[in-house]
Amino acid sequence: MHDTTALLVELGAVILGLGLIGRVAGRIGLSPIPLYLLAGLAFGHGGLIPLDASEEFTMVGAEIGVILLLLLLGLEYSASELVTSLKTQYPSGAVDFVLNATPGAVAALILGWGPVGAVALAGVTWISSSGVIAKVMTDLGRLGNRETPVILGVLVMEDLAMAVYLPLLTAMLAGVSLAGGSLALLIALGTVGFVLYLALRHGRLISRAVSSDNPEMLLLVVLGLTVLVAGVAQQLQVSAAVGAFLVGIALSGEVAEGARKLLTPLRDLFAAVFFVFFGLSTNPADIPPVLLPAALLAVVTVLTKIFTGWYAARRADIGSRGRWRAGGTLVARGEFSIVIAGLAVATEPRIGPLATAYVLILVIVGPLTARWTQPIAEKIQAMRDGGKPDQGGAAVQEVAKSAPERRLGDHDDLTPEPAGEARGD
Repeated sequence: MHDTTALLVELGAVILGLGLIGRVAGRIGLSPIPLYLLAGLAFGHGGLIPLDASEEFTMVGAEIGVILLLLLLGLEYSASELVTSLKTQYPSGAVDFVLNATPGAVAALILGWGPVGAVALAGVTWISSSGVIAKVMTDLGRLGNRETPVILGVLVMEDLAMAVYLPLLTAMLAGVSLAGGSLALLIALGTVGFVLYLALRHGRLISRAVSSDNPEMLLLVVLGLTVLVAGVAQQLQVSAAVGAFLVGIALSGEVAEGARKLLTPLRDLFAAVFFVFFGLSTNPADIPPVLLPAALLAVVTVLTKIFTGWYAARRADIGSRGRWRAGGTLVARGEFSIVIAGLAVATEPRIGPLATAYVLILVIVGPLTARWTQPIAEKIQAMRDGGKPDQGGAAVQEVAKSAPERRLGDHDDLTPEPAGEARGD
């Protein structure tokens, strides 16, 4: 009974604190994610007041938060849109890999961690945080922007690449033979391919089977199906986030719309729990010794990610403002980076603190770059042009007119919104 009482007290305090933090962030015009992380850091292991009783519950809630974030993103797009995005964006995926995995690999080799450490740290610096980015785009009201499909295309390619990367890394860490590693890779790729096939060929049947006029039944079926598929995907060495995203794209029409309305409040709650748990699981004492190399690595990969997003949006004929927003949005690292570091820490213990410091820096900087990269780029360009007004409006308008319609709609937004948020291009 005492354990249950402590759990309820801690859990209630955490949720209440999240609500208050969210209100403060909203009033100052900031995404609440950095504040959630700092709160978790203050009350985690080695923090001011460790929250031990609710740790296990918070860990499960964090997993559900990532799953719901990716499910809601998947509900915004159809399977055909996903395939089209992958076909058109694969050069951007290659650029993303080369630019962002290379700094991690080079840093690991300089630090003397060897080939396995280089492969692990390359993954840490390569993969953006789908969970953080999904939350940031929601907070900034950018889900309908024209650059959003480009951002999602890059994220989905990264998430699907994890189906190849994680089995290979696991095999390298365990010293498994080539045959054993190849088998794990084939299972992972087969799982992703099978789910994509079902979504493309039988998406309507799946939606019809899930559909219900009773909101309670629809909520239970969609949530249960998503968690089940995510669990099976993770068991087969495929990311749970990929499984949740694929469930989202398999649902369409009224089912997708109804599920989106029902699950949005749950997503907001558990996503906040995810970010707090990330901070709770980090010991602040481990951060200072590795802060300098982590900061240097962060600076380099902020620039490479911004260029990645800019390049991907340029290939999609997005205007200048959308290109900079795409680049700034992709900066954040998070859940995958921590998973990769967790796998590698047994072989190379030094990767744990460095990866934690690196992710903490970028998970705080990421929401800021998402908001401010475009305004800062425009101010720098204006200074270089001698303060002349932007002459790109006509081109932006032309691109907006010619853009194909998507499920959630495009926004021309050629007029800047308050607080520097221009949602168009």
